[in-house]
Amino acid sequence: MNTSFSVLEQYGEDLTAKQYITNPAIARDEEIKKLIMILLTPEKSGLLVGKAGIGKTAIVEGLAYLIQRGQVPNALLGYRIIKVGSSSLVGKINLNGEERLIISLLVDELKRTTKVIAFIDEIHTLIGGKSDGPMDLANILKPVLDRGDTKAIGATTTEEYDAYVIRDRAFLRRFEKIEVPEPSEETTVQILMGTLPKIEHQTGVHFKYNAYITQLLVTQIVSATSEFKRVYGLAAMYPDVALSVLTAAFSNALFENRNEVTILDVYNAIKNSKRIYPDSIIKELTIFKEKFDRLCAQEGISLPIVTIDEIKGMDDFI
Repeated sequence: MNTSFSVLEQYGEDLTAKQYITNPAIARDEEIKKLIMILLTPEKSGLLVGKAGIGKTAIVEGLAYLIQRGQVPNALLGYRIIKVGSSSLVGKINLNGEERLIISLLVDELKRTTKVIAFIDEIHTLIGGKSDGPMDLANILKPVLDRGDTKAIGATTTEEYDAYVIRDRAFLRRFEKIEVPEPSEETTVQILMGTLPKIEHQTGVHFKYNAYITQLLVTQIVSATSEFKRVYGLAAMYPDVALSVLTAAFSNALFENRNEVTILDVYNAIKNSKRIYPDSIIKELTIFKEKFDRLCAQEGISLPIVTIDEIKGMDDFI
């Protein structure tokens, strides 16, 4: 292996070079503004903290989207945001006969590189584990952040922040925390509607109905995945939990070799979701049938009656 080895090229993904069909950070303007303000502050980097599935990575992609379009302050124009998974940084490689920590190679590379913002997801793994205490990886990262002309964005869950990150005060002095709240139901509908063009582009499948009917169906998905209806622990937060049901509707259409998503696809996506409690599924399907009774009659579709035993019996197949 030669000295030209690049951690950013080998393990990184340039988010500012991605093709975005639509804004990946819909309704996250406030969080992006806070992130930009922190990145413009000398010797400070951003730390996104929130529940799993809440859209922390989407916020960073949203910043990359704005950089692509030149819609950021002049001080950030021309910057690249490189996403590097923390799991890629935990390890060593042999470089010219010498074993080197990958994280230390990254730091050396960042010192030589200009206009790069390193985005490290699950950054808590660079601070320590539950059993072995704090690791040295965070200490290796600190000197490059002290320079001020190198920036980083970290992301971690609220639980991991409280358990590990908060213990390292020197680390926290360099990172400004940004709380990422769960979006409301209304905002989640907005996020899903804004994400539809991306899903349609990826799958080649489109909703059969006009924008009004489509939004009604999306709203029903969001309602079916609201708090207390979700199975805890399966990234059960908006927008991820609602997106999982929406994309399942597209998968149903693809499975049947159709290029349109119908009301039955949405109904079955709710019915088959493992992220919603069975009794909640039954209640939501009843509401669904009543709400879309007229549309079903127009489509000549008869939505099947589903029992709680049938829902529970599908666990092995979902």
